[in-house]
Amino acid sequence: MRVTIFGATGLLGQALMDEWRDDEVTGLGSADADIRSPEQVSTVIARHCPDWIVLAAAYTDVDGCESHRDLAFAVNCDGAVNVFDGKHDQPYEVDAPLAPQSVYGESKAAAEKQIRDIYPDCCILRTSWVFGVGGKCFPDTILKLAATRKELEIVNDQRGCPTYTVDLARAIQQLCRKGATGTVHATNSGDCTWFDFGSELVKASGLDVQVRPTTSDRFVRPAKRPAYSVLSSSSLCQYGVVMPSWQEATQRYLAERERATRNQVG
Repeated sequence: MRVTIFGATGLLGQALMDEWRDDEVTGLGSADADIRSPEQVSTVIARHCPDWIVLAAAYTDVDGCESHRDLAFAVNCDGAVNVFDGKHDQPYEVDAPLAPQSVYGESKAAAEKQIRDIYPDCCILRTSWVFGVGGKCFPDTILKLAATRKELEIVNDQRGCPTYTVDLARAIQQLCRKGATGTVHATNSGDCTWFDFGSELVKASGLDVQVRPTTSDRFVRPAKRPAYSVLSSSSLCQYGVVMPSWQEATQRYLAERERATRNQVG
């Protein structure tokens, strides 16, 4: 099977390139093809003739999207990810109505519609709270702050599903090999608040830091965040794919992060 990955230099793209086995995989960064350019995209697809195209490229700065709307739509309408109104208290199924609250969310919702119109049999994968080694993410930020402080405040009124790039990359491989179509939700199992996630990170790292819960109104951001963005795993389970718990994924992330740090020092 031939696979072409757009966004191969990003957080998820790096994991896809590291984890993909037994197939002919081509990874493309923005220097190889700007996904905003139909001509460049067509050229590289014609060159590689992939059986599967995985789009892992996106403009993921949620706050930055608020002030760069045109850029957000230009980049993110070539991708797809979860966008919901955050007013539920039960995990979102794939057919839940879309009601994006931010420019980032609007760009992703628009992308889903356009892609379905063009490729009805495509597979749109939604995920959330992505973290991994090799780029900016919540755990990296928390651990860097915890290394210099004795106390941290983390919001406790936003609930979602952390997703480790390694596990997400493996799930994407399985979905491609199973010929998945339609919309699929893929996250590590279980859910938590940012406070829960941060507390787990600090505890597992053995850091002597007091982590305290706080509310979102203490940390006002340009883009509105949903209070509840938990995704149901039922669509993923239909393909026989099960992802580990976010707690287990956190432990493996910390081990990978430590190895990467040692390699940089060495």
